[in-house]
Amino acid sequence: MPFASPDTPRMPAAATPAPTVWLTALLAGAAPPLLAYNLPPSPTLINQCLAVALWGGFVLALAPAGASRRGAALQAALLALMLSVLASWRLGSLPASLMGSALGLLGSAMVLAWAGTQVASRCDAASVFVAFAFGLLAAGVLSVLVALVQVFAPGWTDGTLIAHSGVVGRAVGNLRQPNHLCSLLLWAVIAALALHELGRLARGPTVALVVALVFAVELSASRTGAIGLLLLALWGALDKRLSRTGRLLLLATPLLYAASYGAMAAWGEFSHHAVGAEARLAASSSGIESPNTRIRIWANALALIAEQPWTGVGFGEFNLAWSLTAFPGRPTAFFDHTHTLPLQFAVELGLPLAALVLLLLGVALWQGWRRAAAAAGQAGSAARAALVMVLLIGLHSLVEYPLWYAYFLLPAAFVWGFALGVPAAGAAPAAAAVATTIVSRRVGRMTGLALLLGGVLALGDYLHVVVIFAPGEASGALAERIERGQRSVLFAHHADYAAATADTPLPGTALGLQRAAHNLLDTRLMMAWARHLAANGQVDLARTLAQRLREFRNADADEFFALCPAGPEPDSAAFQCQTPHAAHGWREFVRSH
Repeated sequence: MPFASPDTPRMPAAATPAPTVWLTALLAGAAPPLLAYNLPPSPTLINQCLAVALWGGFVLALAPAGASRRGAALQAALLALMLSVLASWRLGSLPASLMGSALGLLGSAMVLAWAGTQVASRCDAASVFVAFAFGLLAAGVLSVLVALVQVFAPGWTDGTLIAHSGVVGRAVGNLRQPNHLCSLLLWAVIAALALHELGRLARGPTVALVVALVFAVELSASRTGAIGLLLLALWGALDKRLSRTGRLLLLATPLLYAASYGAMAAWGEFSHHAVGAEARLAASSSGIESPNTRIRIWANALALIAEQPWTGVGFGEFNLAWSLTAFPGRPTAFFDHTHTLPLQFAVELGLPLAALVLLLLGVALWQGWRRAAAAAGQAGSAARAALVMVLLIGLHSLVEYPLWYAYFLLPAAFVWGFALGVPAAGAAPAAAAVATTIVSRRVGRMTGLALLLGGVLALGDYLHVVVIFAPGEASGALAERIERGQRSVLFAHHADYAAATADTPLPGTALGLQRAAHNLLDTRLMMAWARHLAANGQVDLARTLAQRLREFRNADADEFFALCPAGPEPDSAAFQCQTPHAAHGWREFVRSH
């Protein structure tokens, strides 16, 4: 039973979507970010497969139809990224499994963006957005409960229903990352405000939900989350069509955060525990500067861009290029992303293509703003909330990479498409049951079904590599499990890593080294690769790789370098102790296979 709001109109009953739309929206919005259960080697892979399948089910239930130029800029940007993936595979050295998984996610985003654009022009657009918003709100509210347990009753976490927090005193949600938890919570704040504006949440429940969600943001101690609250306050200041309750709540979110901080500081003093933002400040004030700051990785990325400005290092190849390029003052963590979307595009795609993609995204953002600002009534309220969701995840993408995860990418694509597709004030919406243009509703259902099945099949494919890292009694020998895993369509790189780092050489070791390095180079893989190069006569490359490994100053490599004498290098010293005879660029390692 919807709650009537005293300062917003009630939604017309005729605009109610089908029950399947409600069910799939709730499941797609809430289930992927709330799932704590995982199987090695990836802690979020099941969440992502679930996201693809459930958002596919959402598209299937919506049965979008038609084609429109309104989302052309966004679709063109995604298409350009897909072409860059193919180029990195066909013209570069990106393994097929990494290519396939990237294409799958980008293709899924194109489908969700198209679905959002088409649904926004229908007469049931606002009610579909209500179902979508309730899914996000459910995810946020349940994540508040998870955060409370992680901070106040950490002994209750079991890793299956509620994830363990890796940082004492901080909430990380079931996605196990404070920044991801905050983006989810802030999306839920927007959803709650949108539902109030659309007449589906009364003032009292809306206020209570926003207070609880902002309190959980404080428990995460995420600086990105705190900055996101300023964006919400800016929305409240600029959007004159919000209700009085909505504007005041948005303007109050930074104050609610400050009050939450004060309350937790008082509780921490009483209980003698540092929690939330206070725990983050305590760590920051220790006087020890972390080598793994974003400033350092950004500086390294800029150096790579200066070396390869036109074509970049190739989509998905940042980690490989960065790890194999000399950076004596590099961060000591193994980064697989620059932690900012514009730099990521520039370093991997090259400046010309990156500029084109960013220009297209900028045009799509401007178009979404124009259409959301021009739309009237409930469709306009929904479109403006959708646009703020896009801006929020875009803000997060300037310091992290949430859009590399399906449970953020796909709903972001949908709301972006929705903001682009909403009709202007006075325009008549299309009838929800009529296929009016190029693509029929049957094709829309088939597209959604393809995503649903794709998510399920991807999970089945993933199980081929899970058995390598978590074998059962009848799983077979390690070599057999790795061989089966290396035939995986989307996740062979995980099996390649196991082959490359096995204690004893396996038949698939050479193939594993050839492909695993393109996913994420770490200490074990770099040591195994260096030994392999040296054993196959490429000693100077092995010396160079050892030199790069030394720059990471990782304790796991101490035994590898234990053979090196403290004094001058004798000619008989092990290769890892010797200085390379020549300079070797990172692409030489790719050609060495």
